[in-house]
Amino acid sequence: METDTQGPFVLSNLAEVVERVLSFLPTKALLRAACVCRLWRECARRILRTQQSIAWVSALEPGPSDTHSLVRTLAEELEKVHVLPQTVLYIADAETFSGHEDCHGQKKARKRNSKETAISLEKLLPKRCQVLGLVTPGIVATPMGSRGNRPQEIEDGEAGFALLFPKIDGVKIHTFHLFKDLKNKVFDESKFAEAGLKNNPDLRVVLLFGYNSWRTGATRFLHQIINPLNEKSIILAGGHVENFTSLTSENGNNQPGDSCGVVGLAFSGPQIQSATVLLDQDVVDERTAEAAMQRLKAANIPEHNTIGFMFACVGRGYQHYKTKRNLEADAFRKFFPSIPLFGFFGHGEIGCDRIVTGNFILRECNDVKDNLLHGYTTVMTLIHLGSTKPNQV
Repeated sequence: METDTQGPFVLSNLAEVVERVLSFLPTKALLRAACVCRLWRECARRILRTQQSIAWVSALEPGPSDTHSLVRTLAEELEKVHVLPQTVLYIADAETFSGHEDCHGQKKARKRNSKETAISLEKLLPKRCQVLGLVTPGIVATPMGSRGNRPQEIEDGEAGFALLFPKIDGVKIHTFHLFKDLKNKVFDESKFAEAGLKNNPDLRVVLLFGYNSWRTGATRFLHQIINPLNEKSIILAGGHVENFTSLTSENGNNQPGDSCGVVGLAFSGPQIQSATVLLDQDVVDERTAEAAMQRLKAANIPEHNTIGFMFACVGRGYQHYKTKRNLEADAFRKFFPSIPLFGFFGHGEIGCDRIVTGNFILRECNDVKDNLLHGYTTVMTLIHLGSTKPNQV
C-alpha cells in the first residue's frame, strides 16, 4: 500500500525525477503536461530552455489533392518534435502549392490555392511564431530522421520543407520585408534600421529572397537593397522566388504586395559563423563541383548546430550536368556528412565567395568588389548558430 502512494508523491514533489520523465515528451505533449501543476510547469520551462537545436520537417512525396503534402506532414510531425518553434522558414514548390499540377503536359486545377494552403500551414504553428513562407520552381531538402541523410534535389513535382528555429541563446533571428514604393524612385534607407539591417553590430547573415523580379525596376531596386549591405562584414545569400506566401513578424502580419520587393531572414549574434561559395557557369561536372565544396570546407565552419543552404538556378540541376541528377547536393554531402541541406531552384541567385568566422573579421576570396547578383549559378551557404547541447534534430 505504501508503494502505491509513492508514485504520485514523487511526481508531485521531486523536481529532478519529474524533469527527467518530462524530458522524454515531444514539445506539444510537454506543453500540455505543464498545465498539471506549478512544479510540472517549472520543469517544462527548464526543459524548453535546453531545446536549442534546429529541427525540420520535409515532405518529399505527393499527397492527396485536397492539401499540400507539406501541410499534412507538418501536422503529423509537430506532434513529435522536441522543439518550440520561434521562427519558421518554409519553402514549397510553386506549382502544387498554388493549386495546379501537371497532367499529361497540361495544367490541371486542384482544389486549393496558395493563400488557403498558407493559412492552413500557419494555423499549425504557435501564435507568436515568426513565419516566412516561399514558393519556388524546385526544392532542395534533407529527408527527416538524420542530419546525415542524403539531401534531395527535387526539380519537378510536389515537395516542401519547414525549418523550425527555437529560441537560441545569443542568437536573434527576425523576418523582414522591403518593397518598392511605386511613388518614390529613391529607397528610404530608414527602412533598413526598421528591418534590423542597420545599426546592428551583431548582424552576421542575411538571407534575401526577391519576388516579382520580372517587374519594371526590380533589378534597380534589388541593387538599392544589396549595395549598402555588401559593404558590411556579413554573409549575403539567397535568390529570386516565385513569391512569398507567408510573412509574420514580431511587428505583425505582412501580406504579399503587387510591387517587387525582398523578404528574408536576418541572423544576429556574436557566436554565429557563416560562409558562402559561388558555383558559376564553369562548374560543369562532379570534379569542379567538389572543388567548390572544398573551398567551402576550407572556411572551417563548425558542423554541429550548423545548417546548409543551396540556392540554384532552374537552369542547373540534371539538365546542366547532362542528365546526372542530384550532383551538387551529393557533392555537398561528401564534404559535409552531418550538415542538413535545404534550398530551392529559382530565377536568379544572390551570393559570392565569402567567410565570416569566429574572429568576426570578413575574409573575401576575391580582391575585387563582390558581385552578388547572378544567373545560371548556385550559391552554397553554411550558417553555424553557436555551440549548444544537441537535442533531437
